[in-house]
Amino acid sequence: MFLFRLGFLDVGWLDILDILLVAVLIYQIYNLLRGSVASRVFVGYLLIYLLYLVVKALGLNLLTTILEYFISVGALALIIIFQQEIRRFLLLIGKSTNVVNNRLMRRWLLRQPYLPESITPLKPIVDACKTLSAEFSGGLIVIERNDDLDKYVQTGELINANLSKQLLLSIFSQYSPLHDGAVIISNGRIVAARCILPVSDDDVLPPALGFRHRAALGMCEATDAAVIAVSEETGRLALAINGELSTNLSLPELESRLDKYLNEPGLKPLGNITP
Repeated sequence: MFLFRLGFLDVGWLDILDILLVAVLIYQIYNLLRGSVASRVFVGYLLIYLLYLVVKALGLNLLTTILEYFISVGALALIIIFQQEIRRFLLLIGKSTNVVNNRLMRRWLLRQPYLPESITPLKPIVDACKTLSAEFSGGLIVIERNDDLDKYVQTGELINANLSKQLLLSIFSQYSPLHDGAVIISNGRIVAARCILPVSDDDVLPPALGFRHRAALGMCEATDAAVIAVSEETGRLALAINGELSTNLSLPELESRLDKYLNEPGLKPLGNITP
């Protein structure tokens, strides 16, 4: 059953749905590649494909055969060229689903053992960020949400101490041997310090943002953790969540965003923020 006829084509509900889904997919790919070098490669490949369609319509058999071989090999080349973008896209899809984040699904479907909920208070973290910002001391703090961060914990020095403002300030002191790298917090404890995080290769980031901000963005692209970056040069606060980096945040904005993200329904509670 079709809705209307367009020339010699019969257009039905499934055709409209198909067009809408393709449009959404192309738009998401555009947002993913926008502003990067990969976007120009993608546009170049589309132009070659359009040339192939024109040549095929004109009946130029030899050139059509050559372009067919180029396009078939080009599909594999695109996977290699866009491996970072494809990885980011798959991570975005994976983190947007609630199957892994649901505790019952993790227990029965993924066969993960039940663990009692524990509370990570946010007040010591926020207070430490306030002091680090005022003293222009750099800091990089990772707060675990649902994803396992053991792989990144193993890159640093194990601490396994109770979370406190004083300990965070001691770690990020310029005289501390642990001040380089990131602190990872899980279940109300400082698990490790001087940890190495994955660095984002996003070309859209302003050149003024340094290594800490790229590491914060890279970590939240690979996991669902919340990452706080305190600039050593300006003292400004930044928060990386779900592959997005928010910069120049005030302390109340940092508090509210952390509280909203880490205390969403269905997640283990991480404590309310006290001014």
